[in-house]
Amino acid sequence: MKIRHLNLKNWMNYQKLETGELRDRMFIIGPNASGKSNLLDALRFLRDVALPAGRKPSGGGLQKAVRDRGGLPKLRCVNARQDNVVWLEVKLKGTDGANWSYRLGFKGEGKANNRFIITEEYVEKDGESLLVRPDDLDKKDHDRLTQTWLELTTANEKFRELSHFFSETTYLHLVPQLLKFANLIGGNTIEQDPFGQGFLQRVAATGEKTRNARLRRIQKALAAVVPNFKELRFIKDDITGLPHIEANFAHWRPSGAWQRESQFSDGTLRLIGLLWSLMDSSSLLLIEEPELSLNEEIVRHLPRLIQQVQKQSKTARQVLITTHSEALLSDLTIPAEEVIRLEPHREGTRVHLLDPQEKIMLASGLSVGEVLLKTTKPEDVGQLELSLR
Repeated sequence: MKIRHLNLKNWMNYQKLETGELRDRMFIIGPNASGKSNLLDALRFLRDVALPAGRKPSGGGLQKAVRDRGGLPKLRCVNARQDNVVWLEVKLKGTDGANWSYRLGFKGEGKANNRFIITEEYVEKDGESLLVRPDDLDKKDHDRLTQTWLELTTANEKFRELSHFFSETTYLHLVPQLLKFANLIGGNTIEQDPFGQGFLQRVAATGEKTRNARLRRIQKALAAVVPNFKELRFIKDDITGLPHIEANFAHWRPSGAWQRESQFSDGTLRLIGLLWSLMDSSSLLLIEEPELSLNEEIVRHLPRLIQQVQKQSKTARQVLITTHSEALLSDLTIPAEEVIRLEPHREGTRVHLLDPQEKIMLASGLSVGEVLLKTTKPEDVGQLELSLR
């Protein structure tokens, strides 16, 4: 399944947003605080709603998903004014070519118990309505509107494929220090592990044959960009039983020198996490700023690397990426249609469409990084200073 359109209303930065056609590889750009992460979080929100309660230690569903984001006041766009309904619509293409649509609207109940009430839940497949809420039973029993049918396996039989797709969404913003100092930090991993703290556990949970095949592919990629790198392997500590990744580097000793992940550079760890995630599933992959800690020349090759993995896989992941990197967007194979450019306004962030001059510049052979990214830079950045007086 692939997402083809995402429409939002009153969601965080967005009073109203329509992304237009989404391709298998999309880059999201914009100034700081324009809502790049919040755009990805709309899809993480649907994942959290779709997750059955048994899949999360503290439960799942609509009520938990809203509260995890600080409640409705922090989630709803400040420009909403009198319109207090938060609304999300996703249009998708199934693996069999079927066209799907899912819409969810909700608002605060306005009572002391501070619940969130569904104003609309709608599922459509190839023009046929599979779910329309509120229905007559919802109107008779108001408590039913505190739960989506998306999260209930007893109710989503007709569109469970959609529920499974949302619930398998992966968000990657790997923080290397969480892996390097895992023994000191302890085992308190945030639900859904947004910062990669449980990355080694996911590697360990993968079947040995698949795991070894992926590590061989990553090993080949690392050998091209990491000095003196020779070999990558997975092991479990004989004493603690904890999983580790070890790398062998060329050394004066004939057998080289083995290092564990705690000794890897931040860039090496982030690159391993990125490469693994690209091969890890066929579901949606959301990536925050993959350029962090990486050499600029490696960053330049990431778009083609992602495209290569997608072409080689029978069930390639759709990838949505936030970035500030001109190097990442310097690849001339990236068309403007693969870029979502966000622009803040007084009434909320909007998608900034190409103007005629930009179309001419792109047609002349300039990259999207050269043409589009410069428009996201702060106008007064030259006046940035910190006065000590």
